[in-house]
Amino acid sequence: MKDGFQNSKNFKMNNDSIDDDNHFLTSIETPIRSDAFEIDDEIKIELIEKKFREIMEVLGLDLNDDSLKETPKRVAKMYVKEIFKGLDPKNKPSVTLFENKYKFNQMLVEKDIAVYSYCEHHFVPIIGKAHVAYFSSGKVVGLSKINRMVQYYSKRPQVQERLTVQIANELREMLQTEDVAVIIEADHLCVASRGVQDVSSSTITSSYHGKFLDSNVREEFLKYVYGAL
Repeated sequence: MKDGFQNSKNFKMNNDSIDDDNHFLTSIETPIRSDAFEIDDEIKIELIEKKFREIMEVLGLDLNDDSLKETPKRVAKMYVKEIFKGLDPKNKPSVTLFENKYKFNQMLVEKDIAVYSYCEHHFVPIIGKAHVAYFSSGKVVGLSKINRMVQYYSKRPQVQERLTVQIANELREMLQTEDVAVIIEADHLCVASRGVQDVSSSTITSSYHGKFLDSNVREEFLKYVYGAL
């Protein structure tokens, strides 16, 4: 494939795909309704708390128990303020670019960025790490902004393919360069904790652009990430 998402089947490591009939990608954009942010966060928390309380009651849990009675509120706050806060554009990290005064024109690699997302098909965790590289087009950005952007797109219901492409596309725009590469390797609890219950498989996705379409440049990146291949 010449551009965009590439499935890295040639990596010398475990690269099993998700074994689930419901695993599919419908769009590069996260499917969000146009009116998604017309409701205030506090109202969302109230509504989710009520709905989650109903779920727990249907499951037969005793919500008068001291351990459970605050769970609906805790879950609601967690959904809105923490694990799904990447849905709201107001939480997108602000970015300031700086002149590349050092004239550094080689590949910059940031590896092992923590990825903690949630499968949009079962709402269970996707846990892994991202490896990012780029060549400066004359501008650079603080390294922490790369981590924050990875976290922003991770904190929403996701599939790994979409997450990979969204991060790559954002970095191309943010860094004002086409020379961007992203690899994500992750474990999916929808595979490990339910369904096939395979705890040993993992999934690797990649997105290469610009100079990284050259096999020699891509191989250099992979060596930085994984060592000798």
